Amino acid sequence: MTTAAPVLLPVNQFDHFYRGGDRIGALRHGPGGPQRPEEWLGSTTTRFGDPIQGLSVLPDGRFLRDAVVADPVAWLGAAHVDRYGTSVEVLVKFLDLGQRLPVHLHPNREFARTHLGLAHGKTEAWYVLDAPPGARVGVGFAESMALADIAAMVSAHDSQGFLDALRTREVRPGDAMLVPAGLPHTVQEGVFVLELQEPTDLSILLEWQDFAVDGDRDGHLNLGFDVALQAVDTSAVSDSDLDRLVVRREDIAHAGLTSALPPEADAYFRAQHLDTSAAPVSVDAGFAVVAVLDGAGTITTSEETVAVSRGDVLVLPHASGDWIADGALVAVACRPPAPDAPVNAR
Repeated sequence: MTTAAPVLLPVNQFDHFYRGGDRIGALRHGPGGPQRPEEWLGSTTTRFGDPIQGLSVLPDGRFLRDAVVADPVAWLGAAHVDRYGTSVEVLVKFLDLGQRLPVHLHPNREFARTHLGLAHGKTEAWYVLDAPPGARVGVGFAESMALADIAAMVSAHDSQGFLDALRTREVRPGDAMLVPAGLPHTVQEGVFVLELQEPTDLSILLEWQDFAVDGDRDGHLNLGFDVALQAVDTSAVSDSDLDRLVVRREDIAHAGLTSALPPEADAYFRAQHLDTSAAPVSVDAGFAVVAVLDGAGTITTSEETVAVSRGDVLVLPHASGDWIADGALVAVACRPPAPDAPVNAR
């Protein structure tokens, strides 16, 4: 396997504290749930507190992380390395929720630098693959909250209070949504998403009722809640605020190449929706994790042509050059921010 060749990735599910995973198993041909609701795709990121779990393994047995560090220009491109170093800058996941997510949040870059010594927080985005009719997500507080009141609710284990406090939004298959770091959020049971995020595993729990986790012990990134809750965005989020974070499926599901995320995401990562139903789709060179969501076809690079079908996940190095998707397939190419992307310190 040369560094310029696209790579079909094996499945990378593992146990978590919430239920789900059978739709990942059906899409990716195993193993499924019941406690494997996440698959990390093209991952060079480890689970918080673990040295290895989460890392994607290449077919030759190497961790993708180690392959990238050994030959960063081939994998990422010289301009990317000049701007970001050897970090791929994005973590991609499938999340299949057999249980609602607890109300939680992720710290921003400023908090992560100050309190954890890390370059990245965890702004994330969801591309919805499946959802029951009327499914809702909660993102941000509907009314501004005092930090002391949030701390008291955490201490009292007031799960319903946090659920009631969130601004909610209906999501449909094909919709996409950016979730900035700091905003408390939850996702309803039954929703299945492709997630892009900054390359960390940083979550702060506000409630954890009915979950197989001890939030008092493990919900605060080993910082204690007095410090961890400083990461919470306590401001009010309006319906119009959420409108700006959502790209509707009517604006994404077109033949050709379409951006699936709002412009604010560009500082963190990119998601390109590919639909080859009308004609082959050309994509510019650059590191990409490509999830084939429907149909079948080919991915052709300067090195070779790879046959792909629904459920396949590939990682394409920058050295593959510009590439062409052809056939009758729908896919999402998940990519780092461009080397000239705007700077966002938060």
